Amino acid sequence: MLAEGRLASLIEPTLDAMGFRLVRLRIGGGGRPVLQLMAERADGSMSIDDCTEVSRAVSAVLDVEDPIAGAYNLEVSSPGIDRPLVRTDDFARHQGFVVRIETRIPVDGRKRFKGKLGPVEGDKVRIDYETSDKVGGQAAIPIAEIAEAKLVLTDELIQAALKRSKGKNV
Repeated sequence: MLAEGRLASLIEPTLDAMGFRLVRLRIGGGGRPVLQLMAERADGSMSIDDCTEVSRAVSAVLDVEDPIAGAYNLEVSSPGIDRPLVRTDDFARHQGFVVRIETRIPVDGRKRFKGKLGPVEGDKVRIDYETSDKVGGQAAIPIAEIAEAKLVLTDELIQAALKRSKGKNV
């Protein structure tokens, strides 16, 4: 199976030219592989029509390059409200919201954090995290050591998304 990084390097120039950015790319599945592509516009939006447009363009690139042996399914989606955070600017843009972060290596003796996202400071992101004893804690997590980070669906996140979407429709 082809590495996700190689696939991303084939797909990103097309997405960039169309005004989209790649959020995440994963290859999974059992018998028939599934290429899951998550993309968005610069403003964070992604409509169903956008997904269709991206799917057609990426399919054409993959048909020409033929990087995946055999049959596979392509799934294109938006990041959604409870989106993954993958780039430094994702963390900065979502400061103050609740996140779940899993690290590759322990940070302050932990690999899993859930709490309010703080500021990005250099190559680290701060988090005020919850603990089982309700005392909580703070950590500065190296962004390079984050295996997965995702916004947690909260009332505040929903309200912010609604406010953003209303601003676009005015």
